[in-house]
Amino acid sequence: MNPLNALPLGFTHRRRRGAELFLLLISLLVGVGGYAAVGLGVEGAVPVDIIGYGGWLAGLCIGAHLIVRLLAPYADPVMLPIVAALNGLGLAVIYRIDLAKLADSEDANVLARDQLIWMTIGVVLFAAVLVLLRDHRRLQAFTYTAGFAAIVLLLMPLLPVLGTEIRGARIWINVGPLSFQPGEIAKVCLVVFFAGYLVLHRDALALAGRRFVGIDLPRARDLGPILAMWAVSLAVLVFQRDLGSSLLFFGLFLVMLYVATERPGWLVVGTTLFVGGAYSGFLLFSHVQSRVYSWLDPFNPDNNSYQIVQGMYGMAWGGLVGRGLGQGDPIQIPIAESDFIFAAIGEELGLTGTMAIIVRYGLIVERALRTALVCRDAFGKLLATGLGVVFALQVFVVIGGVTKLIPLTGLTTP
Repeated sequence: MNPLNALPLGFTHRRRRGAELFLLLISLLVGVGGYAAVGLGVEGAVPVDIIGYGGWLAGLCIGAHLIVRLLAPYADPVMLPIVAALNGLGLAVIYRIDLAKLADSEDANVLARDQLIWMTIGVVLFAAVLVLLRDHRRLQAFTYTAGFAAIVLLLMPLLPVLGTEIRGARIWINVGPLSFQPGEIAKVCLVVFFAGYLVLHRDALALAGRRFVGIDLPRARDLGPILAMWAVSLAVLVFQRDLGSSLLFFGLFLVMLYVATERPGWLVVGTTLFVGGAYSGFLLFSHVQSRVYSWLDPFNPDNNSYQIVQGMYGMAWGGLVGRGLGQGDPIQIPIAESDFIFAAIGEELGLTGTMAIIVRYGLIVERALRTALVCRDAFGKLLATGLGVVFALQVFVVIGGVTKLIPLTGLTTP
């Protein structure tokens, strides 16, 4: 039996909104407590705006909980508290970096308030999805619309009016005083498109072709989709100079294709294409070469690896339990509030704090895959799997780059 059509026996849906509220209150303690700890560590006093900040954060979290309680009473009770804790801790660390910047220059650009505004926008969109989309299966009717929307979003940063180049990558657009990456929305659209497409065509894609070393390879006539996605990933690498998104998009499609067809041959073909594309990118593009050389020998001054080296020093100084919030010096790490916030957390919260962060990310992925297992329809299973996979890939690519496990890609931590 195809596992996409299987339903675990004996599974019973329960509401568990009380458990969600209890965990959410603990998450708020993490966020508000971290904000207060930063003020105590840096200035020796609780921040004067702690009530306003705490009220704003609590209002967003409790509001999201009430919306879930009313519109999705059988939703997973763990996801919202985990996301709230990650957001709260992230805001506290960004606030800590803002204080370090202000100590260095009174005219420094601070980002904590902007991040809280983006969190507010995220909660509003979260509520809109629950109100407007009561059944995820309706998304299957917009399979190709989602694919077209993803292409438009990926092209937007290339437009001369909207797009802007930041640190060598053209992946941002400006909307008034704010800027964001359309690729973040494109990832969701691609998941919807891949799920809908694979549900329709998985039977054909699952047919076996030639057998090689005990593995049934796909038929040559069925290679079109994976070759097209490979070409799109290379286009992102060439035109947007975004190594991370290129890897993320291709990896997402490859994993979803394997889950839908259960054919290891697709992994062989995909891995071969990935290795070939990565090697070609290294030979042809200077920005890829720079990332690889920085990864292989970060202490060579000719490789421009200052950011990686400072991140490594910061995490090493943090040790097992960290210097404490407000007691480190994360401003020494370039772009610590964005690309290298994981290194800033490692400096002030140590290995213990970073492991806690990774466990929380792992729980989000686990809950997504659990949702895929209990979902009744094939489209929903692939949709949940895709969202979990794209999250896992981004976390791996970002943290792997910061810790020098893999070359730095430029993605930000979710």
